[in-house]
Amino acid sequence: MHPWTPSLRRDGPARYLQLADAIAEGIADGVLGLGDRLPPQRRLADRLGIDFTTVSRGYAEAQRRGLVTSHVGRGTFVARDRTHDDARETRRRADVDLTMNLPPEPQDPNLLARMQDGLQAVSSNLIDLLRYQSVTGGQIDKEAASTWLSLRGLVPSLDRIAVTPGAHPTMLAILMSLAAPGDCLLCEDVTYPGLRAIAGRLGLRVIGLPGDREGICPGALSEAIHRHAPKALYLNPTLQNPTTRTITPARRERIAEIITAHHLPLIEDDAYGFIPPHPPAPLAAFAPDLVWHIGGLAKCIGAGLRLAYTVAPSSHAARDLAHQLKTISVMPSPLMMALATRWITDGTADRIRRFVREETLARQAIAAKVLTGATYESEPHAFNVWMELPEGLSRADVIGRMAGTGVGIMPADAFTVTGEPSESLRVCLGGQISRSELHDALGLLAYITSTPPGT
Repeated sequence: MHPWTPSLRRDGPARYLQLADAIAEGIADGVLGLGDRLPPQRRLADRLGIDFTTVSRGYAEAQRRGLVTSHVGRGTFVARDRTHDDARETRRRADVDLTMNLPPEPQDPNLLARMQDGLQAVSSNLIDLLRYQSVTGGQIDKEAASTWLSLRGLVPSLDRIAVTPGAHPTMLAILMSLAAPGDCLLCEDVTYPGLRAIAGRLGLRVIGLPGDREGICPGALSEAIHRHAPKALYLNPTLQNPTTRTITPARRERIAEIITAHHLPLIEDDAYGFIPPHPPAPLAAFAPDLVWHIGGLAKCIGAGLRLAYTVAPSSHAARDLAHQLKTISVMPSPLMMALATRWITDGTADRIRRFVREETLARQAIAAKVLTGATYESEPHAFNVWMELPEGLSRADVIGRMAGTGVGIMPADAFTVTGEPSESLRVCLGGQISRSELHDALGLLAYITSTPPGT
């Protein structure tokens, strides 16, 4: 193709947006074809007489729209003719489940380019990845899992590691092994809704344990063990969903002592444990022979991977887990396993994790600035705040008035195990929403929760 040079106006939208629009127009007009390489950013900046950063932002915007792909060291290329799939991709982007606690999404063009490079490298082996494979991951995937788990201070043997299709089916498989209908499962009195759904499907009785800022109360745990003879204890110990609380090291040690004395298995859902820079050691480090440690990738890399790195209490337990998982899901997606392994080994996964950490910190700062008059619990690296509503204001009213803002809000009903739900809400700060949009939405929430009902 001839050298492509767009025309940019001095007035109108920002020039980086004009550049992205020009790329879209070039594709629609047939001037730019699938796979065509765009001019190097510095060369185009010189040609147009504009700053390099303007071109960089324009290319990043075009990449966000799905018009181009960037590859480090190779350049930026036309991805596809958007005239054929704009509507379809818009529908896909709009299909977001705001009932989930979503991590913030990367926007940095260099990080996105690294992620796409990994996907392209993996796709070169596509036929192999479309075959049936090991139910809990191959050797190379377990080695990558071991590398990732070492970030949490865990160094289990590979025969205790299982690559599983996300935390949710992993919990289902573990409970299928440990319990039968009518058996009892212990957890916090406010807990992850997915656990309640799984327990309900398996016919298990769920008993919620009270706690404080340090974690579940040891006395309540001991009493519940004697009274209910539970088959397992479930905990989400770091940045707990939804309260954002983290069980202290001293309380973790005490919990480990109690479950060891009663030989009670513990399911440790470590969904958020990879986010804080200095989290407490996992419960699996205190009682490795009893703890099922689930290191899900949904929060620290991306929910669409649908993968978790699970450490079983023993190699025998790992084999039993594999049997249950084969019944549930046959195997984790080989394509997703290969991509996660690639990103871990080339450092991309850790870059994503660090982005999530930094962006979450920034979003919590926005919440702290805007929600000054509200009562809520949060932590600097949590994806949400757990808001207590003022007297006279119902959670249903607030959720209804916040509809359409892009902020995911869930009522206490979804999380409450024991007793009447409180007038509390989980307010998610992540997902597709930008910082400025989040600021505005939280401003509306602050207004709603500070205004007396009926005014």
